[in-house]
Amino acid sequence: MSTVTVMLAGVGGQGTILAADVLAKVAAASGFDVKLSEVHGMAQRGGSVTSVVRFGDEVHSPIAHPGSVDHLVAFEITEAGRQLHFVKPDGRLMVNARFIQPMPVLLGTMPAPTGLEAILDDERAIFLDAEELACEIGSIKSANIVLLGALSTGLEFEVEAWRDVIAARVPAKTVEDNMRAFELGRQACEKGECAL
Repeated sequence: MSTVTVMLAGVGGQGTILAADVLAKVAAASGFDVKLSEVHGMAQRGGSVTSVVRFGDEVHSPIAHPGSVDHLVAFEITEAGRQLHFVKPDGRLMVNARFIQPMPVLLGTMPAPTGLEAILDDERAIFLDAEELACEIGSIKSANIVLLGALSTGLEFEVEAWRDVIAARVPAKTVEDNMRAFELGRQACEKGECAL
């Protein structure tokens, strides 16, 4: 298969790195060559975190260039706007419908961005409220796994591969919640919420 590029973008504390690690491990378990890169911008202080997972028969670089991303999963709206230029014209843009004020806005040095939802909507973004779905199982921290469940419907990996990796990667006491979170993300897409 040709190389598939997935970018996951969020802020520190949203589980972006864990989600990228799960995706990379699922791709590897499915027999593909995988490259993973991460950028942590003050991640522990709410800064941007971007991970790129590229997989295929033979992957030469972990780097994504503008216009090269097949799937962008944004863990919040501002990061979707920041990374939008990476998405291919026919790429899939999945956005968690949550706005986290960037640090300059919180510090009062910049105004809050406006009009992002309309811009993303024009780009055929798929909006999901991952936190709301995660709260259905009583664990808002599982929103990242909800987003992986939604993403999984657009990738050709076996569902069991996802379940096996998630079970091995998350803390043992959270496996059941994370499995439910993954299913809620998949179900949201299967109901048509993720259709382009």
